[in-house]
Amino acid sequence: MAKRQNRSTLPAAVSAATDPRLKTVRTISRLMDEQFSVGGFKFGLDPLLNFIPVLGDVSGYLLSVGLIITMAQHGASGRLVAKMVVNATLDAFIGAIPILGWIFDFIYKANTRNLKLLTEHYTEGKHKGGAGSVILMVLLVTGAILVLLVILAVKFLQWILEWDQKTSGLKISF
Repeated sequence: MAKRQNRSTLPAAVSAATDPRLKTVRTISRLMDEQFSVGGFKFGLDPLLNFIPVLGDVSGYLLSVGLIITMAQHGASGRLVAKMVVNATLDAFIGAIPILGWIFDFIYKANTRNLKLLTEHYTEGKHKGGAGSVILMVLLVTGAILVLLVILAVKFLQWILEWDQKTSGLKISF
């Protein structure tokens, strides 16, 4: 019987920083969390996207989940993938809250946290094992969370419109 190759270890000459399999993950993580710098404070597109109600939160979450799936395909363990999903989900849910969420998105940087977890996996041998059994669950949880995010965003928008109608006397209906 052929021995299964362990995809979670890197050859000695390759580090997590130079591994070509992770180039896209590193690039997108940087773009989403640390691409820009103002006064030494780094931020990316993720907090900026969240200024677009619903669409920003959903697109940021989908990008994060896409990165997680890519990491899982490169040997991240089920436990590691679960931690990454928690990071991305926390970022999406709290990021969906106006004002507080915007501030949170500038600070939390879920994609950078997930890249750090994956780097630990490669360089320190943490979080070993495959993630094949977890990918379907990640997709199901992601779908459910996206539906909840949209419902919450719509409910919040309805609440704002009702509050505005009460305070201004205008009547707008859907």
